[in-house]
Amino acid sequence: MARGVIFAAVMVSSMTAGGLYESWGWEGGLFGLLKRLLLAISIGIVVMLFLFYAFPNLFIDHWVLAVSLVLSATIITTQRIVALYWMGLKRMRKNILVLGTSARAAKIEHLYHENDRQLAHRINIIGYLPYGNIAHHHVATQRIIPLSEDLLALAEKYQAKEIVVAVRDRRGNLPMDELFRCRLKGIKVTEISAFFEREVGALQLDSVNTSWLLYSDGFQHGLIVKRMFDILISLILLVLTLPLMLIAALLVALEGRGSIIYTQERVGQFSHPFTIYKFRSMRKDAEKTGQAVWASVNDTRITHFGAIMRKFRIDELPQIFNVLRGDMSFVGPRPERPSFVQEFNAEFPLYQHRHNLKPGITGWAQVCYPYGSSKQDTLEKLQYDLYYVKNYSIFLDIMILMKTVQTVLWGKGAR
Repeated sequence: MARGVIFAAVMVSSMTAGGLYESWGWEGGLFGLLKRLLLAISIGIVVMLFLFYAFPNLFIDHWVLAVSLVLSATIITTQRIVALYWMGLKRMRKNILVLGTSARAAKIEHLYHENDRQLAHRINIIGYLPYGNIAHHHVATQRIIPLSEDLLALAEKYQAKEIVVAVRDRRGNLPMDELFRCRLKGIKVTEISAFFEREVGALQLDSVNTSWLLYSDGFQHGLIVKRMFDILISLILLVLTLPLMLIAALLVALEGRGSIIYTQERVGQFSHPFTIYKFRSMRKDAEKTGQAVWASVNDTRITHFGAIMRKFRIDELPQIFNVLRGDMSFVGPRPERPSFVQEFNAEFPLYQHRHNLKPGITGWAQVCYPYGSSKQDTLEKLQYDLYYVKNYSIFLDIMILMKTVQTVLWGKGAR
């Protein structure tokens, strides 16, 4: 029984690492699916062999393991092919009406059509209902449904299962009676901020205030458990990656002059500064002007081996020692340089709240959003960082670590 549970856990983890549970994991059709499935099974085999070596009592006969892997691959492939078919059927999606045609409502339309393929498989945005004194509609005219009937009648007419409210409740101007009748009929009513938080895993900054973060559920599991988790994962990873770090140190030393370990001041928990450790991936004179500069695409300051390290996050491995020292956590908002933090604090009112937790080697923003090198990117990532601060749990940390493995394996988002 225990062996079966471990096998299942390893396979689920390896499939997560292979990107099979991500929206981009469906790209490439059947061929892309088989490629990712092969990678996931290969990872699973390596992990199982390591477990057999470390814990002989868990040993599974090679024939049993082979048959289990073949059956798993066959069932998973069949299930995914069936899922691809069913996800294409409109009747499998939840019908949603959006109350409002403002810029906030337009964010849903943008997300629905451009940002998330998987979202379009889960929900069907029927249309947008104009409400209030709107001088200008931010949604295309053909997507607007006239409010010719009350909300309940429209919801039943279009078989809507949910109404997303994208109108600000100013001076009680929302149609509360109509919304309550919808609730009583089993139609879910959701405020747009909660909708984005649920579907995207990010907070809308124009709807967040300090009290919302204060009264959130994100700290119920306790930071002591998080610290114990950090130490355990750091020690395990240190043992597993020590040979890789030694090889990386040697190659950095052979490639050019300068120190092997690059140190830099970053802003930590409660805005306290600390020294971060990384393998040097740029030339020694990368910031000869004395000013902090973001890395960019095809940045000429990055060395040849540095580009490889950055792609697969090898340059971040020395930060394991930052975690053991207590400067950082394994998972948390990425630490920024003091000059950037000072600038962002002045520009983004909620930015300082991302420092309520220890910074991390990886984070929710890092696995959900590509590398950013502009203020707009910083603003987008802040929405994910605040979601993490609001909803922190050890289970979210584990999920982020698994998604980080995907990022490392596929080399996504690095510069």
